[in-house]
Amino acid sequence: MLASPAVTGQRQISLLMAAALVTLAAAVAAGCGSTKESSAGSTSSTSSSCAKGDLNLVSSGTLTIGTDNPAFPPWFGGTPKAPWKVSDPRSGKGYESAVAYAVAKQLGFTKDEVSWEHVPFNNSFAPGPKSFDFDINQISVTPARAKVVDFSDSYYDVNQSVVVNKGTPIASATSVAALKPYELGAQLGTTSYQYIQQNIKPSKKPSVFPSNAGAVQALKNKQIDGLVVDLPTAFYVTAVQVPNSKVLGQFPAQPGGEHFGMVFQKGNSLVRCVNSALSKLRGNGTLKQLQQQWLAKATGAPTLK
Repeated sequence: MLASPAVTGQRQISLLMAAALVTLAAAVAAGCGSTKESSAGSTSSTSSSCAKGDLNLVSSGTLTIGTDNPAFPPWFGGTPKAPWKVSDPRSGKGYESAVAYAVAKQLGFTKDEVSWEHVPFNNSFAPGPKSFDFDINQISVTPARAKVVDFSDSYYDVNQSVVVNKGTPIASATSVAALKPYELGAQLGTTSYQYIQQNIKPSKKPSVFPSNAGAVQALKNKQIDGLVVDLPTAFYVTAVQVPNSKVLGQFPAQPGGEHFGMVFQKGNSLVRCVNSALSKLRGNGTLKQLQQQWLAKATGAPTLK
């Protein structure tokens, strides 16, 4: 039996409506899929991918690294060349320079594709935009600093120490308590200065200096009794900067330890890629080998308790 023209027309309309709905659903699905793919692609290029071309850099194709000037051994080495004083971070010599180039290599950069920029110590972890991709300058990771910048994982675990002039009254001290009567000094903004205030708590107000070079000069001139610095720097001070001085001792490690981390602008996706590079360098023994090469002499100081 043949359907009436009216019924046939209704069926055709129903089929056309069903086809339209299928087409619309497919378009919506395709649209959703496209959005997700685009979003994933965008994330990949800014935060997920560590391919050289996808890294979030201040200058495309160049890894820009900040540090202070002068740059001192054992962290940096080599004959100074303009504009760098004391040591040239571009040399690849010294622990921090060597670590920086090792990280750069892991990220796919040749030595010629690395650029160094002078960044004063306190500016490196100040709030705001950065002119560098990361800064490496014996900067300890602290909760206060981490509120305004991001840090890499540790590339060196460090203890604080105190340097004194031989033959002075403080030179016979054997404990933290014995340091309390003396005038101690450190660079402004450092964990060395914080250690004096929070742990030693001397009876005399500690002296603070805009740069570590100024603090070293004060010790050399005997304007302060003791200089508090990280242990590897202390050995350089006694070997080169202040004749007839000695490392009186190192302080006990703090709960959780003190660590040097590379500094990044807050929210920079490059942090994850640098951490991945550091993990590989730690796993294959490169960090340990570089510590032995550049920091082996910075050991052996007694612990002051």
